[in-house]
Amino acid sequence: MRLEGSLQLVLLVALTSTATGLNIPIEVEQPPTIITHTSGPIIALPFDNTITIRCKARGNPPPEYRWTKDGEDFVPPYIPTEHTDGTFMLHKEHLVSFRGKYRCYASNKLGTAMTEEIELRVPGDPKFPKELNFPILVMEGEPITLECNPPEGVAPRQIYWMSIGLQHIEQDERVSMGTDGNLYFSNALPNDTRLDYCCFAAFSTIRTIVQKTAMAVLVKSLKPGNESADSGSATQAPPVRIPGLLLPSGVQTEKVLLKGENLQLECIPQGYPTPTITWMKMGDKLPVRTQLDNFGKLLSISSVDESDGGKYMCKAQNSAGETVHYFDVIVEDLPKWETEPPQSQVTVIGSDVHIKCSVSGKPSPDITWRRNGELFRDDPGSSRRVLDDTVLLHNARAEDSAVYQCEASNIHGSVLANINIMVMNIAPRILTMDFQEYAVVLGGDIVMNCSVFSSPPPTISWVKDETLETIEGERFLAVSESLQIISAEKNDSGEYVCVASNKEGKSSVTAVLAVKDPTKIVHPPQDVQIISGTTAQLLCQAEFDKSLRGTFEVVWRKDSEEIPLSSEENSRYFVDDGMLQIMSVNLSDQGIYTCIARTSLDEDNATALLTVLDVPDAPKDVEVSELNSPRNVRLSWIPGSDHNSSVTEFIVEYEESQWEPGRWKELQKVPGNQATAELALQGHLNYQFRVYAVNAVGPGPPSEPIEGYKTPPAAPDRNPENIKIQGHLPHQMDISWEPLLPIEHNGPGLEYKVSYRKLDVDDVWREHLVKRHSFAVRNTSTFVPYEIKIQSRNSHGWGPDPKIVTGYSGEDVPTAAPRDIAVEVINTTVLRVSWTPAPPATVRGHLGGYDVHWLRKRSLLEPDKILDDRRSLSFPGKRTHAIVPGLEPFSEYRLTVNVFNKKGNGPNSDPVTFNTPEGVPEQVPILTASNAKKDSILLVWGPPRETNGVLTGYLLQHHLINETTLEVVDSQETNITGADTTQWHLQGLEEGSLYRFHLRACTRAGCGPPLAQESSTPGTTALPALLNISSYVSDTFAKISWTAREEQQDSELYVAYMNNRDGNWLVSEAVNASRSFHVIDGLKPGTVYTVRLMAKRLLDTASIFEDVIQTRVKAATGQRSNFSTQGWFIGTMCAVALLTLVVLMACFVRRNRGGKYAGTPPPPTQRQDMFFMEKVKAKEDLHPDAESQGENDDTFCEYSDSEEKKPLKASSLRSLTGDDALGDSISRDSMVDYADGEGEFNEDGSFIGEYCGRTHGGSVSEPSGPRPVTA
Repeated sequence: MRLEGSLQLVLLVALTSTATGLNIPIEVEQPPTIITHTSGPIIALPFDNTITIRCKARGNPPPEYRWTKDGEDFVPPYIPTEHTDGTFMLHKEHLVSFRGKYRCYASNKLGTAMTEEIELRVPGDPKFPKELNFPILVMEGEPITLECNPPEGVAPRQIYWMSIGLQHIEQDERVSMGTDGNLYFSNALPNDTRLDYCCFAAFSTIRTIVQKTAMAVLVKSLKPGNESADSGSATQAPPVRIPGLLLPSGVQTEKVLLKGENLQLECIPQGYPTPTITWMKMGDKLPVRTQLDNFGKLLSISSVDESDGGKYMCKAQNSAGETVHYFDVIVEDLPKWETEPPQSQVTVIGSDVHIKCSVSGKPSPDITWRRNGELFRDDPGSSRRVLDDTVLLHNARAEDSAVYQCEASNIHGSVLANINIMVMNIAPRILTMDFQEYAVVLGGDIVMNCSVFSSPPPTISWVKDETLETIEGERFLAVSESLQIISAEKNDSGEYVCVASNKEGKSSVTAVLAVKDPTKIVHPPQDVQIISGTTAQLLCQAEFDKSLRGTFEVVWRKDSEEIPLSSEENSRYFVDDGMLQIMSVNLSDQGIYTCIARTSLDEDNATALLTVLDVPDAPKDVEVSELNSPRNVRLSWIPGSDHNSSVTEFIVEYEESQWEPGRWKELQKVPGNQATAELALQGHLNYQFRVYAVNAVGPGPPSEPIEGYKTPPAAPDRNPENIKIQGHLPHQMDISWEPLLPIEHNGPGLEYKVSYRKLDVDDVWREHLVKRHSFAVRNTSTFVPYEIKIQSRNSHGWGPDPKIVTGYSGEDVPTAAPRDIAVEVINTTVLRVSWTPAPPATVRGHLGGYDVHWLRKRSLLEPDKILDDRRSLSFPGKRTHAIVPGLEPFSEYRLTVNVFNKKGNGPNSDPVTFNTPEGVPEQVPILTASNAKKDSILLVWGPPRETNGVLTGYLLQHHLINETTLEVVDSQETNITGADTTQWHLQGLEEGSLYRFHLRACTRAGCGPPLAQESSTPGTTALPALLNISSYVSDTFAKISWTAREEQQDSELYVAYMNNRDGNWLVSEAVNASRSFHVIDGLKPGTVYTVRLMAKRLLDTASIFEDVIQTRVKAATGQRSNFSTQGWFIGTMCAVALLTLVVLMACFVRRNRGGKYAGTPPPPTQRQDMFFMEKVKAKEDLHPDAESQGENDDTFCEYSDSEEKKPLKASSLRSLTGDDALGDSISRDSMVDYADGEGEFNEDGSFIGEYCGRTHGGSVSEPSGPRPVTA
């Protein structure tokens, strides 16, 4: 084969070896080819209702079938309608008449094919013939042969010798069954006498057992002197008999068998004593496959071949002599093809055809030739010659086309081959489908087929796409008619054309190749250790070519076996998105897991080791052995499996039957690398022991308990512990202790000896024996130290010497108070108090500590107001001073100290009176900036709630802020000396600038924390003032109305409002000034709110106006309805409405005349008068103007005429999001809470902002949506 230019392939005609036919398209006329048939022999079983004999062939024209039986034509009695081939069926009835050898012939106009002979065997029911068996009488020592002669039947057949009671006849060297089924006795003994020797033949295939008539054997024993005697006489051993062979007979036997069969040679001896059998192969060793059975009497060699042939000898030998027998073993063979059956051929007209039938066998097979099923003999005068195993067709013609049969046979069997010879000239016919699609992964190998049938053989070439360029390169190989591509690349995708041609013509097909991305596991499973009973997860994620999604799957294997995945509820395996989950893992799940990600083209795999951790198995073989005494033993055991988690410790447990039977308790822990424990046991107990192991997973099951181990009684091993000495009464000492556990008694009669004496004095031990675990010593002095010891004893002796402990008798309350109380004021809220402790003897108990009590008598700001603020602190332990926090500045206090113990408090010390100094004030609660002018702003605040001293004034700082960077540009301070001052008109400011103000309240001790506020001075482009600003207030909403000038129609306004109780601001979204009103809803009834109107410019949002409003308390609807329906009420309301309209018109005229207020604010007296007039006017304005009334009718129809409408007051608002560099808080409280209305401000004729139908909030500088504002 060469690869230069185009890939040219020479056709190698493909033949099917099973049917020895041509692989040609069925469209081409061709002789029949047998493709399937029943192989013989066929054995008909009794439970088979039908026997089917099949014969099927292919050919064009379709073949016709005929059968022969034993060489004669045979017409099948029944052909199934579903079979269109030569298959027929035989029914159970009269099946015996159809025994014989069948042959099938398939014929069409081009020839006849035939099958080998198919033998049908119909075995009869196996039966033993009826016979009368006479008893067999033999002398002791003589041989016996019991013949079985089993019937023939369906193999396999098993022979048994038993009694009528189905007891097997015992076999040994003397008595045994031969392969022929007979029972042989090498010599008879008296105990062989019995009347029920039965032969059974079992046929397992047909589930049948048959029994031969029972046979009787009588063995006569010999008297001394070799005379026969009746039963009961004394016997002697039989005479010695020279060995002979019961089987086989003669001197030599010829054994012929086929190669591959099992050889069995049998020698069954007779003689007395029982001879032994030995085997040998003459001139050679016995084959290694030799096996001796049946007590050495049967030699077997499995699957014999020619080398096993030869002469074998068996020798029977005893003390009297020996005998031999020779076996001439001949291994022959069935006829078989030396290489393969002759192959069918397609050849051109005029060529020579050779058909050779090469067979082997022993003896050498005879070869018979047939043509179309008829005998084909040599004709020397013609061009068709039969030369032994070869047929020669010289200068073949089309009429030489036929089916030739070669049959080789010997005495053991035959083989048959049908050889189709087709002599023709035909153009190439490509068998491969056109546009066959092939797929291969990148880097893989692919073979594209181009199967061709033609005569003469074609020339095959491959070209790529429509370029007709020949395929070149080392990666492209010609394999038979196919094209193989090695290590496919992406650019190999495309169409390939296979062109086949000969002198008769040309044809071609196209193959389409697609190169796919390989499958690759990108996240392989990882080795994992998992605890038994939990869920194991193994992740396996792969990448693959998306066009193969329909064939992609992930398969899991455990230890090379596929894991069954099921959707059933009881399944423990689940796969989801490449994740294998194993529920309730157990030890059987441990192993190597392989993830296989595969498509129809390729696969990738990855493995992980799953290790299952479980608790250790129970230890085994627990044993106890005594050491130096019965109460010191060694426990040993054999550890169980640790299940992949090392044992950390062993726990030895015990159970005793006297005190707590059935309850197991821990006795000792042993390291995990140790399998023994030395135990110290208590006396007078009956023990059981068991052991369990612990690893990281947990404790394992315990071992089986060992039998009881009893210890003798003994004196106690220890004395009581945890001795407590307490004095519940002043003249009594209570002693208690932790008693010995019952198992620690070590014997009966346990009691305790209590001994005590005074400490540090010459005193004798006083002793008492008690059974309980407490004792009271009465009539003691108060709080006197004692020495105490307690010793245990039982009826077998005393415990060890006890330890001495020290305790005190009963306590009493202290009798003296601390002295020399001194107070040192550290600051306005903290002081240090010191004292001289009371004498220890007066404490009369264990010192608990000291209590400090103080009373705030009065505030120095209000000396005439008496207070009664009492507080105290306890300071445990022995000490002479303490720090007392939490005092109020500028106050007068009285302080006392007392000592205490467990019994109670001692008397108070003499009182000490002291004053705390002044402190700095709290932060001012509110700071507002309003009436912003080009160079001035009015600041208003409320005084601090707690001044902590005498208020001296305020410190005001104002900082000029860069509106872009928010950095401080300039700072100035102003000292305001008036303590009653609550507002300040700050002048000299820069026009259009942002300011931050910090205000602190001051006393003589200093200034308190600052409150911050921001505001801006208006510039030359300030927003023009709005007209006719008014508010309409109800219980849950407020409506703000205004009139915008023409130049204000497109301005954006913002409305902010604050609940004065919580101080949180809410800011509306931008409102167009042309809307003329805004509604604030969601308000709480009876609540004070601060409302501000703002315009946003750059980062500064200035407050143009501010007002304080209070929502109404909503009256009951029923009452309002009843009240408003009274006639007099309606008349009064009409009069009030008329009066209100007149007042409103007067105010409107006055306001238009006044215009916008400017310059310095009016004096306080004038402002107060104006505020008073505005309040009166607001109370009189019970109804809104006509325009607002119309809007209210649409939106607020549920509210009564109790709602209030009043003008808004101007103030300023700093930026709610401004930077507070000093960390000061922003003022949130309304001035109304502190100024009783005096903090209200004049109008300047403008008000902006509109509230929509829901509550809005947010930063003033960034009004992106409603949210709380915390400055």
